[in-house]
Amino acid sequence: MDVEKLTQIHEKIKSYKKIIITPHRRPDGDCIGTALGLKDMIISTYPDKEVYASGEETDYVKFLGRLDTIEDDVYEDALVIAVDTGSEDRIADQRYKNGDFLIKIDHHINVNPYGDLEYVDTSRPAAALIILDLYKLFKDEYVISKKGAMALYTGTLTDTGRFKYPGVDGDTFRNVAMLYDIGLDTETVYRHLETRSEALIRFKGYVLLNYKKTDNGVVYIEITQDLMESYGVSDEEASSLVNELGVFEDGLIWVLLAEYEEKIVRARIRSKGPNINEVAGEFDGGGHARASGANLGTWDRAEKLLDALDKHLKAYKEQL
Repeated sequence: MDVEKLTQIHEKIKSYKKIIITPHRRPDGDCIGTALGLKDMIISTYPDKEVYASGEETDYVKFLGRLDTIEDDVYEDALVIAVDTGSEDRIADQRYKNGDFLIKIDHHINVNPYGDLEYVDTSRPAAALIILDLYKLFKDEYVISKKGAMALYTGTLTDTGRFKYPGVDGDTFRNVAMLYDIGLDTETVYRHLETRSEALIRFKGYVLLNYKKTDNGVVYIEITQDLMESYGVSDEEASSLVNELGVFEDGLIWVLLAEYEEKIVRARIRSKGPNINEVAGEFDGGGHARASGANLGTWDRAEKLLDALDKHLKAYKEQL
């Protein structure tokens, strides 16, 4: 925890009348949970401030609340806080440039520094935990409601894989314990996160029956727009199944390749052994050491990514 930088963030929050929090494009649970949790903490503490969370939404965690629709002029004289966003081009609301001051709060490897003030803590397995570090440091001042606690818990829960991923430590649970002290409603969180449509369950069956492996054991599935339409699932729902491919005992790397809008291909890459973020970086992507993404564009580039990951996995096995 960088006390000096967290203090600077705290002072900026106190000094601005208007604050806009923005997640990244194609947001996940941690991104939305962090944005809405931070918004709740600021509003609960300073009810006289104007606080917005603006950007793209996701149905996956819509039970946490909706983001705000704001006009261009709202950004004038505003403090803007980009959360869980590694690079400027991924900030969901690109009007952030019209703000007065930009803060970056993130937990990904800092390959694209930006903002007037950066706080990047790669030791935290979820961005929501950084908000809880801020809360803990100024606990005598900050207030978080039960709704905010639910948002921050959801962010932590989803980005740590139910507390299973690398990076989870004692501090993770000590931070989460504060949410329980607030009155966290975990029953509602789990009820929403564990509910699946029949269409998605059927599609899960397709994924488990039709995955493929490269020569050295990279597990992957290719998902087209036509396939998703035939099963009646969205690209967001389809991509949520990435970790279904991580259950095989000999599958150290797995990849979900999917077509998004305009049939642009993107990859979700996961690992339970070799670090894969550098390979993702070669394909306009990045992220964590064992959980990354890549913007591929075409299926030809997807084949090149699989080839690169296959070689990477082979080299990793040879070193064992």
